[in-house]
Amino acid sequence: MCFTIEIHLTRRSIEERFGVNTSALYDFDFNYFYRAFSNPYIPVIAQEDPARVQLMQWGLFNLVEVHPAVALLASIIVLDAAIYLQHVMFHAVPLLWRLHRVHHADLDFDVTTGARFHPVEILLSMLIKFAVIVLLGPPLAAVVIFEVLLNAMAMFNHSNVRMPLVLDGLLRRAIVTPDMHRVHHSHLADETNSNFGFNLSVWDHIFGTYRAQPAAGHTGMVIGIDTFRDPARCVKLSGILFMPFIGKVTDYAINRRWDTRDDG
Repeated sequence: MCFTIEIHLTRRSIEERFGVNTSALYDFDFNYFYRAFSNPYIPVIAQEDPARVQLMQWGLFNLVEVHPAVALLASIIVLDAAIYLQHVMFHAVPLLWRLHRVHHADLDFDVTTGARFHPVEILLSMLIKFAVIVLLGPPLAAVVIFEVLLNAMAMFNHSNVRMPLVLDGLLRRAIVTPDMHRVHHSHLADETNSNFGFNLSVWDHIFGTYRAQPAAGHTGMVIGIDTFRDPARCVKLSGILFMPFIGKVTDYAINRRWDTRDDG
């Protein structure tokens, strides 16, 4: 649905996106790989893990009696906070940034970017969520609802959609909008290391990582990473899969948020 909306309500034109949507060439191959080998198993695992936790009576909400509605809502909020902190960690730890830069090396920003992650990062993300589930003991329904929201919002806030400024301003008080998250995909380090939220926008406000707009504006900003501009490396599946193993480990990430040096 987001892809259809993008066609009719485009935020950045083809010319403003460097003359050609090169990410589409990559995303056709890589998203096919991702969906074929990852997506069929995620819903099954996402349901099995909390079910096992409930059966073994692990986690906070299996030890402390609270109203089911409270446990449901609190679990969704805590899981969202965990994803925010995980995202910050993947920018702050150089080895993890090597994986996450696959997502940021996209030369364009559209709905397909929301599914552009290295398989190893996908696996680590699942393990982190499982750890949170074991500690929290959330209801099964909360995990399923959260996974649906997370995937839907990832497509929405990565979409190249033109939204009225008033509507965007209202929505971003609660959730992450495309304009808000696009700032995070800027090639400038101080902009890349802002707006880490995926669902709720409150975390960026609480932890001081919120940035309202890109310095060059949404139509003038450069998307991607300065050291990865070659389409053969950023677009082709083979280049993407080997990207984490290219170049030296640098301290690019939140450690250099206000540094003007190029990232690695």
